[in-house]
Amino acid sequence: MAEVEIGKVTDFFKKVGVAAMKLTGDLAVGDTIHIKGHTTDLTLKVESMQVEHLAVQNAGPGAEVGVKIAGPARKHDTVYKVTA
Repeated sequence: MAEVEIGKVTDFFKKVGVAAMKLTGDLAVGDTIHIKGHTTDLTLKVESMQVEHLAVQNAGPGAEVGVKIAGPARKHDTVYKVTA
């Protein structure tokens, strides 16, 4: 399994379990991502994604997206896309 850096976490909304990320690569619903940081190490499948509170299927470099995740993430954590 290879990993390609596709962005950074810019915020985490604990109450709703959503990580906001600024993308430097492409991300789509169904992709597997790995969020890695000083105290963070999460691997998950993207079930849904939002841009400006609207559901989207994919987003590219420069987009600010919100992704529901199964644990806490922190600002500046690195987001990787896991490829086969």
